[in-house]
Amino acid sequence: MQAMTHLRHTDAGSALDVEAVRRDFPILKKKVRGKPLVYLDNAATTQKPQQMLDALTRFYVDTCANIHRGLHQLSEHATREYEEAREKVRRFLNAPEAREIIFVRGATEAVNLVAHSWGRGTLQPGDEVLITGMEHHANIVPWQVLCQEKGAKLRVAPISDAGELLLEEFEKRLGPRTRLVAVAHVSNALGTVNPVRRIVEMAHRQKTPVFVDGAQAAPHTRIDVQALDCDFYAFSGHKLYGPTGVGVLYGKAGLLERMPPYQCGGDMIRSVTFEETIFNTIPYKFEAGTPNIAGAIGLGAAIDYVEGIGLERIAAHEHDLLAYATRRLAEIPGLRIIGTAPEKAAVISFVLDGIHAHDIGTILDREGIAVRAGHHCAQPVMARFGVPATTRASFAFYNTRQEVDALVAGIHKVQEVFR
Repeated sequence: MQAMTHLRHTDAGSALDVEAVRRDFPILKKKVRGKPLVYLDNAATTQKPQQMLDALTRFYVDTCANIHRGLHQLSEHATREYEEAREKVRRFLNAPEAREIIFVRGATEAVNLVAHSWGRGTLQPGDEVLITGMEHHANIVPWQVLCQEKGAKLRVAPISDAGELLLEEFEKRLGPRTRLVAVAHVSNALGTVNPVRRIVEMAHRQKTPVFVDGAQAAPHTRIDVQALDCDFYAFSGHKLYGPTGVGVLYGKAGLLERMPPYQCGGDMIRSVTFEETIFNTIPYKFEAGTPNIAGAIGLGAAIDYVEGIGLERIAAHEHDLLAYATRRLAEIPGLRIIGTAPEKAAVISFVLDGIHAHDIGTILDREGIAVRAGHHCAQPVMARFGVPATTRASFAFYNTRQEVDALVAGIHKVQEVFR
């Protein structure tokens, strides 16, 4: 805990001690193909601090038991830790009540939960769901399938050449039949930060609820669902330095109470006869079966870690990395950055003249540099910019300017191979 304790007692306005942070991440000591790992694929998943790994180990070694229904000490202890994790998430999002926090497998399941539970009971033929042109597939396909099933229409608000949402065009598409707006807080493919509060205000003027995909926002900035006034907010634990297989859906209590269960069995049931089943209250109504207990506890530990460092300090460091990397990459002949919105998170997607993204990713890997190459589960974004794929470098607070320099040197090597 030494690095985290030191950072907690550092002035909130001071610079991040990156070397202290890096010591908390065991994998960053790893070598890839004999070279130091430069991990720049954080938008796909982040690496894990020792403090979070210790929390997982403690659960399985000291506390492993099922929750809520057991009367023995281990079960009571596991239940307490699980519900404490829910309260940590509530504080992290500034949700009004812990019962508005539902543990799911990830942001993808959160989208599907709302599409199935809210959408199937709400949408009618001729209704509309409005999304943007920068969405991840997980925030397109569930709504697309829902619309096809219900005879509704999926509408798409366009984006500019810089990758910004065209707000006037978005507002034009908000109509009397719009039943839901679903929007990414931050684009995974472009890094664009959407003006979610303004979007919510526009939608709420028409009494239209808003679902926000926060998978790319939660690791980078402070989230306040009350200030945003969104109706649903989702994020994944594994992008927030937590375990895989756990995520969060926040929903306003009034909406969640009216929604039917998404899955059935286990603790989402209050009583059962052959004639009738009475469902549990929220959030348990949406947590069927044995949940990912260890994952929730690990996510709580990851939130403790991130908040111990300070989200403002994290954001400042990542903004510096983004600005530095943007300058350095812009100096490379033949390189074009895809997504140049003024408001961006620490994501840079780019193309190189005459070289496919997969070749770039493969050659960079030989240098120990991990980036993402492909369509990033955002094929409509690739189509919008007329490219088959991009190479994406995405940064976390444990990354350094020296690693940006290594990326730049690696790209020059890529160009030498294809010269």
